[in-house]
Amino acid sequence: MGKTIVLTGGGTLGHVTPHLALIPHLKEKGYTIHYIGTANGMEADKIRSIPGITYHAVKTGKLRRYFSWQNLTDPFRVVAGAFQSARLMGKIRPDIVFSKGGFVAVPVVFGAWLHRVPVLCHESDLTPGLANKLCKPFATRMVTTFPECAKALGDKAEMVGTPLRPELFQGDRNKGLTRLGFTKDKPVLLMMGGSSGAQAVNKVLREALPVLTEQFQVAHICGKGNLAPELEGTPDYCQIEFIDQEAPDILACADLVLSRAGSNALMEFQALDKPMLLVPYPKGASRGDQILNAQSMEKRGLCRVLLQENMNTDTLVKELRLTWEQKDALQAAVKKAPPADGTARILELIESMRKK
Repeated sequence: MGKTIVLTGGGTLGHVTPHLALIPHLKEKGYTIHYIGTANGMEADKIRSIPGITYHAVKTGKLRRYFSWQNLTDPFRVVAGAFQSARLMGKIRPDIVFSKGGFVAVPVVFGAWLHRVPVLCHESDLTPGLANKLCKPFATRMVTTFPECAKALGDKAEMVGTPLRPELFQGDRNKGLTRLGFTKDKPVLLMMGGSSGAQAVNKVLREALPVLTEQFQVAHICGKGNLAPELEGTPDYCQIEFIDQEAPDILACADLVLSRAGSNALMEFQALDKPMLLVPYPKGASRGDQILNAQSMEKRGLCRVLLQENMNTDTLVKELRLTWEQKDALQAAVKKAPPADGTARILELIESMRKK
């Protein structure tokens, strides 16, 4: 008898990347895969480009914590999306739903609950997001990346880590060095700021280049539209807007990582034993989840943290040098930590929870 799963989640690339890690395994296990997302969200193009997956778009509203006139109309879109999702559940008749959160997940999870379809929700950040808080009453089980989040969610929750793409572990250091135009003679500092870059970190890193390139070769993933043409050709410096297929190779040649503190990226760096200096996205510009993510990892000895309000050229150089000096201790702590890759446990839960 065939097995069918519905995947859902959207709003940011962080809500989609774990699905990309699970999909090859689900195909191997014989699942028919459907994805429910928004019509034009970040998840739409990514998932629609994958052969063998049926994509369904539903209406949804953004779950804002601040005043907006759209807060008056979006609840009606959420309700409409819930009814659309419920109809899809009746049509697809899935054995299980796996949700990665984001505002599109709320009507989907509710629609699954109406049809008594088991739901497994994953929360990436240290504190539950609003969407997963709303989904919790309708979820069968919840899994988390951080131990603090599992504790906050109660008996339904279990810390498992994050699904990670298998190709992440197949990078070739020599290919990465060649792609960047670097040599084996000097360590590589990799800076990543997320899918849209990190403007504040980009600026300070570039100001610090004359000092940093004395010690490191700097691979700078700066985000779409953030290249600095005047720095092209700078010795020991390579800037790239974003990386995709070449990401495993570039990660393989990174000896030190400077990054924001999005949970998916953190789990990738942890799984690859990379010494990390984190500059979390500041509170006020977000709900503060990156600060909490970074502080949790720092408390466990897995990284160093530099808050953006304390960052300037001098402090960035100082903290990077300290992180490099402490790399052996940081890597030893990572090896003792619970596994960052939650793929196997999530697949195990999907198999055990689905309607037989």
